[in-house]
Amino acid sequence: MRIRLKLALWAAALLSVSRGEARCADEPPQRPNVLFIVADDLCTRLGCYGDDLVQSPNIDRLAGRGVRFERAYCQFPLCNPSRASLLNGRRPDVTGVYENSTQFRSHIPDAVTLPQTFLKAGYFVARVGKLFHYGVPTQIGTSGLDDPPSWRQVVNPRGRDKDDEDKIFSLVPGQFGGTLSWLAADGADDEQTDGIGAAEAIQLLEAHRDEPFFLGVGFYRPHTPYVSPKQYFEANPLEKITPAVVPENHRAGVPPPAFASGKPEQDRMDDHLRREAIQAYHAATMFMDAQLGRVLEALDRLGLAERTIVVFTSDHGYHLGEHGLWQKMSLFEESTHVPLIIHDPRAKGNGQASSRTVELVDLHATLADLCGLEAPADLDGTSLRPLLDDPNADWTKPAYTQVWRGPPPGAAGNKGQKREQFMGRSVRTERWRYTEWDDGKRGAQLYDHDSDPQEYHNLIDDNQFADVRTEMKRLLAK
Repeated sequence: MRIRLKLALWAAALLSVSRGEARCADEPPQRPNVLFIVADDLCTRLGCYGDDLVQSPNIDRLAGRGVRFERAYCQFPLCNPSRASLLNGRRPDVTGVYENSTQFRSHIPDAVTLPQTFLKAGYFVARVGKLFHYGVPTQIGTSGLDDPPSWRQVVNPRGRDKDDEDKIFSLVPGQFGGTLSWLAADGADDEQTDGIGAAEAIQLLEAHRDEPFFLGVGFYRPHTPYVSPKQYFEANPLEKITPAVVPENHRAGVPPPAFASGKPEQDRMDDHLRREAIQAYHAATMFMDAQLGRVLEALDRLGLAERTIVVFTSDHGYHLGEHGLWQKMSLFEESTHVPLIIHDPRAKGNGQASSRTVELVDLHATLADLCGLEAPADLDGTSLRPLLDDPNADWTKPAYTQVWRGPPPGAAGNKGQKREQFMGRSVRTERWRYTEWDDGKRGAQLYDHDSDPQEYHNLIDDNQFADVRTEMKRLLAK
């Protein structure tokens, strides 16, 4: 009797297991998570992009695990226009955002943003820090120009960098966000805004590890003021820093609007001050990299790395003295070029670099594609999925960047007078950059990156390249 009972129990158990296996086989595989990380004002001065001085071990490690895009470009080299574009998957001429005060829904009220695409699919969607635009440092700790429909939960970290503002050195005393400024701060990483943001992101990973999530993490550094703990300054001694060497005649034959982002206080800097500014920027980059490392380590510790797509990028590039320019808002390579790393654990191209030209506007289409979600039909970007499986796949798509000169549309100039307003537009292929100012009426530029990667020799009037000029002009009009 006992034997028959045991056999019956075993049979029931086996039947239960087989039914469970059948249910598992019928269930669709769990959708991948997304960890979407955006640094602020970060150029490609990183170890994985060939910089010998900047220490970026965590970004470099992510590049070794994923696909590193060597030629990725923003659509507008300013925070708000760029973020409105990349988080919508629409170009600036569609979002209508050309400066740092317009919220994109005033132009496209029914837009479906990248995080909204994941919300609609049932993901837990949250933001920590700066994803959509808000001013740094004035709006740290607030939501700024955030988009509430895009998130289920938001965290606005605020650290001691806000309380230490009276200690910050600035080229323009009292101004921090719009000009070069820096501070070698007292205290530890976890007291700073980005340190607090990293801790909050880790808590969200821990709390939502068992459900599909889209977590946006926006770091504030290395945006000016370049604030980071003193140890990161000490790791970048001044004697190892060499300011950019700019040819004396580098402005000859170049349209003046190309240099209109320059500021008078920057022209007055001597070499020692230039070294200090670069040291501070590198220190802020290293500090941000360390906070990124904390988040990536948590992803590994929680067993999430093999089912989470990680994207790391910046809203635009950054000048550190090249062309005599600092910060952003130019159409030269340093201002338009951004780091972009995508690690999809399933991708066949992981560990490789892609030299194809890609755009931040491509990210909405890419992540929807990778996660099997329905994307809005009106996106301007293209999925990068083919390049994640084969980084050298055929790819002819160029990259476009634009920037405004003069007051934004509708804004008044000095003393109530209207100043001239026009757009600069640039197109980048793997070899060439072509730029027009005011549809060419205020000049144009053509650069050959095979022979002139620093863009110091404008070939626009060289008839040897007439056919190239014609083709690039056609691409820009397209």
